[in-house]
Amino acid sequence: MRSAVIAARNVFKALLLYGVFAGGLFALGWWLGGLRLGSVFLVVALLMAATVYWYGPRVILASLGARELQLAEAPALHSTAERLALVARVERPKLYVIADGHPRALSVGRGAGTSGIGLTQGLVALLPAAELEGVLAHELAHARHRDLLVQTPVVLIAGWLVEASRIGGFLERTLLFVLGPVAASVVQLFLSPKRELAADVRAAEICGSPHPLADALVRIEQAEELVRFQASPVTEPLYIVNPFEPIGLAAMFSTHPPVGDRVARLRALDPEWREKLRAA
Repeated sequence: MRSAVIAARNVFKALLLYGVFAGGLFALGWWLGGLRLGSVFLVVALLMAATVYWYGPRVILASLGARELQLAEAPALHSTAERLALVARVERPKLYVIADGHPRALSVGRGAGTSGIGLTQGLVALLPAAELEGVLAHELAHARHRDLLVQTPVVLIAGWLVEASRIGGFLERTLLFVLGPVAASVVQLFLSPKRELAADVRAAEICGSPHPLADALVRIEQAEELVRFQASPVTEPLYIVNPFEPIGLAAMFSTHPPVGDRVARLRALDPEWREKLRAA
């Protein structure tokens, strides 16, 4: 029931996002040239919205250098993803691999039936099978909650706004100073840290235990300190944990709760875990 409520809320957010985007461009066109230009801007906005909806996931994956992971390359990983998808009651996601040693996982798509999960080579090499299962369950929870329906277009639109500053030439830094906060405001308005906490809880239900994901989060955070990472901070909402230093522009796009808080919440789902550990 809770998943259904979260999914409905995200559908509303997505409709609101596309509506604000189209209405904003129409208003800009009206202001610049009246009804005729406003209508042109509205048509362009609708075409852009359709492009983001249908092709947004491919654009993001291509920009990250992801390629589809074939069944023959990792049959056990595909089998695990299919099994967890059945438990989560979503369609089996496509799996993608990113040639990067930094441990990251992300998901893109339009909802429960069109999701894709990207895993870096560093993550697959780092995590034991049980912890990798927790990561997959977390990403499937995002699909179940329809977070991807909002998350994917928000990241693309915010990315466009930041990249638009590059057309300013010598005014690039000034434009970034203006457009960066606007892009960050869009991200913060539509993507709440609560979505990560809800996905954590759902992942624990999918796995039957909160500990695989909790252990994975701890291991990822520790490994991140050892591997250099560089990317656009606009992509922060995509990842399972925030890989950026919370300074400057990156701090404005942060949408993840601290890993320590997430791990504590997960452990609290099994209050007797310390006693079980001692007994083992």
